[in-house]
Amino acid sequence: MSRSYLFKDIQILEKAGSSLKRETVLIKDGVIKAYGRKALQNAELLGINPQKANNMLIAPCLVDPHSFLESPFNGKEENIYTLIEKATFSGYGQLGILPRGDLWRDQIESIISLKTIKSDVLIHLWGGYSLSGKGVTLSKHSELLRNGAIGLSDDDFIPPIEILKQGFLLGEMKNSPVLFAPRDKSLQAGGMSRQSVGTLRAGWPPDPVESEIIPLIQLLELHKQYPEIALRLMNISTSRGVSTLKNASSKLMSTALWWHLVNDNSSLSPFDIGWSVTPSLGSPRDRDSLIKGLEDDVLTAISVHSTPTDDSETKLPANKRKKGISCYNLVLPLLWDQLVRKSGWGVEKLWEKISFSPSKFLNQPEEKLSLNSNRWLLFDPDKEWFQSDEKKSLTTATNQPFKEKKIYGKVIDCGLINQAYQND
Repeated sequence: MSRSYLFKDIQILEKAGSSLKRETVLIKDGVIKAYGRKALQNAELLGINPQKANNMLIAPCLVDPHSFLESPFNGKEENIYTLIEKATFSGYGQLGILPRGDLWRDQIESIISLKTIKSDVLIHLWGGYSLSGKGVTLSKHSELLRNGAIGLSDDDFIPPIEILKQGFLLGEMKNSPVLFAPRDKSLQAGGMSRQSVGTLRAGWPPDPVESEIIPLIQLLELHKQYPEIALRLMNISTSRGVSTLKNASSKLMSTALWWHLVNDNSSLSPFDIGWSVTPSLGSPRDRDSLIKGLEDDVLTAISVHSTPTDDSETKLPANKRKKGISCYNLVLPLLWDQLVRKSGWGVEKLWEKISFSPSKFLNQPEEKLSLNSNRWLLFDPDKEWFQSDEKKSLTTATNQPFKEKKIYGKVIDCGLINQAYQND
């Protein structure tokens, strides 16, 4: 159970559209009980003493629009229970889980089995658009959506346009979102880092910008033909991608991967685990464009896009290991450092991109602070800590960046209970 707190004059962000303010708040056993004078009165009756707020912030829980969980019940790198523990530890109240897995979530049985898991962290399942993600045969879209899928997706690359058209023409998804990645594997041709001077210096095989732009244009054109489809775009990663979306007549919701906002291919050592991600890490110009695209609302939301792996994968050479990083507890601290401290964003803008807009992306209600609710997080932007100290976050997936590095900013507590159970 979370601790009890009385904070005088702490920073509070209540909900989407509200402004950051200072307020007195009482939290009892993880539940928000009162604000202002009533908070002081109730705290006195309960014997709860005030704590220094300093620059700390109480705000709604975070939302991740899409990540992978390939072995939800027996994965040694991650399972549904360790994932929920990490989410609450990091302030995440909602997670979108993509269909790729040992058993692809393209059948209602795989959706229903995960829907039996109950927790304070809300798990939203993307159902498979095609069977086994092969882009050959459509799954039964209406059945998946009727049995708990929040939308449809495939893998982290674009399926054949023919199968996309076939599903769009049938239109069984109705208003439910469909999510695709503008990435062409054949054009990427094994490239590890976006084509740039930094890539050449590091010695990585280059990933041409066309591997994103050509499928992006195809998806935009497809949306012109089927404007009624709630098409979403996964992880825009290049400056040209942002520019293409900005100038497009179709205004689609899209995400950017958090790692692309805090790093680029000029700033990592050759041995850093952060090179091995999908989409490929871009140049400083790409990173600046992504930040500006989010600030100007060309891009909708920031994804975690967690892809957990174990030691057997993590210790392989970067060009041979499975792509992706996994680290929920670093996302808010590093984004705060990059976007608030360095880029001058307000807290309201940051929360729009890491909580409120991701909820819209998933077609789900937005997180907010409410009396008698445990859906809150407490963040201290000045807290210093080392990633190696975070035992709870290092017990499963090992492909986590910034190990042994000092981090500034930390989620101190979260009202959500970090347990899950299977509903019989």
